[in-house]
Amino acid sequence: MKSQTLIQSDKSIFEVKISKSSLPKQPVQEYLAEETPVAMVFNGISHVVMMASPADFNDFAHGFAITEKIVSSIDDIYSVNVVKSNNGVELEINISTECFEKLKEVRRNLTGRTGCGLCGAESLNQVINLPENKINNSHTFSAEKISKAMEIFASKQEIQSTTGATHACALCSAEGEIKLIREDVGRHNALDKLIGAILLGKKLSADDFILISSRASYEMIQKFAYLDLPLLVAISAPTALAVRLAENLEITLLGFARSKKFNIYSHEHRITR
Repeated sequence: MKSQTLIQSDKSIFEVKISKSSLPKQPVQEYLAEETPVAMVFNGISHVVMMASPADFNDFAHGFAITEKIVSSIDDIYSVNVVKSNNGVELEINISTECFEKLKEVRRNLTGRTGCGLCGAESLNQVINLPENKINNSHTFSAEKISKAMEIFASKQEIQSTTGATHACALCSAEGEIKLIREDVGRHNALDKLIGAILLGKKLSADDFILISSRASYEMIQKFAYLDLPLLVAISAPTALAVRLAENLEITLLGFARSKKFNIYSHEHRITR
């Protein structure tokens, strides 16, 4: 593939011409997942730059602000302005004065931040940053309905089916129907976008669950916990820390989920056969 000019695209899918070793001198069309720098700017102050799919920016801004505890609720977010340029995208997020003052105080203690997600943390308490309340939800979930959601999950992932390079997170009903889905090149971004869309659309029911196409790391558990839902289903493996956090928060965590089977890592009592 010939090198491309580094100009950001508005689309999540990028078309290129490539050559394949099995088809010498026969260029074919290929589709790639686009990624672009997205700067989160709160009340005029740049907070962090994320690499993300250029879509669902309003959902992303709201979900990120909530799960990073920059705001307490979406009511603390007054507006989101999307500013696009050749270098990327700025999300100008206007938040309440009270939340912004707290954010400035945190920023005074930071010396830097990178994609590892931990750089700039002042103490260990800032790394494991969980909601104070455990999940108080007694709903049970049918293994058959979970499998039903798994079977239709892939068909709802439009960018992934075209490029093979994105993650997805979906809100599912207890009946196994997919109510809402978001995709992104980053698994954390996909979950932030889904959480933002859920909160903005007020589409959450107490017996819903979340399905993710990635592994379940501790960050995914932390973000998921803000929805106050009892069940998280991951296609891949969980980490040991994620399992301990799920156990502590009384979240039922499933991993290695396929269409007809899955592993139950915590609070098995919510799954009915």
